[in-house]
Amino acid sequence: MTKHQDKSQIDRQPNLPQSAFELVAIAASAGGLNALSQVLSNLPADFPATIVIVQHLDPRHRSLMADILSKRTPLPVKQAQDGDRLEYNQVYIAPPNRHLLVNSDRTLSLTQSELVHFVRPSADSLFDSVAASHKERAIAVVLTGTGNDGSMGVRAIDEMGGTIIAQDEATSQFFGMPSAAIATGVVDFILPLAEIAPALVSLVMQE
Repeated sequence: MTKHQDKSQIDRQPNLPQSAFELVAIAASAGGLNALSQVLSNLPADFPATIVIVQHLDPRHRSLMADILSKRTPLPVKQAQDGDRLEYNQVYIAPPNRHLLVNSDRTLSLTQSELVHFVRPSADSLFDSVAASHKERAIAVVLTGTGNDGSMGVRAIDEMGGTIIAQDEATSQFFGMPSAAIATGVVDFILPLAEIAPALVSLVMQE
């Protein structure tokens, strides 16, 4: 049984301080570029949280994700580098063939440790680090993709009090990753793609 709530239930949540959520971690795979573009393009320029993204990429080629997404959102977007210090109102994207980890001192680490679910970067690795570093101040978002990467990580997010959003089946180009997350029973909101950005704004920017 999932904790499925619709958008109207998000709007009825008790008011949270603006700093209730500091970090949004987003994971995507197949179909992810379009989904990420839609989410990021609908966030305001003053969105106050940090956003970190894992998109499964071909490790053999340089990624143009940051360049592409930076043209589709008012937020600054960069490919993450080892040791980056997290800034609010900034988007960081994992580079190809590196796991992206968020540390408790608000820095990023890139590792080439073993594949997780046959992929690197891995959503599970990112979510596990976010759960440990940001606890209840984190939101995890699972977008379109094949496989089940992220399903272990959302459990970690839930155990530490964070909030989890999954894209619904109707709007997912590939429902493997969202379905695996939903099957854990810990997802808070199952939303159409078009409602994910408004939900993030509602959760993060409540006054």
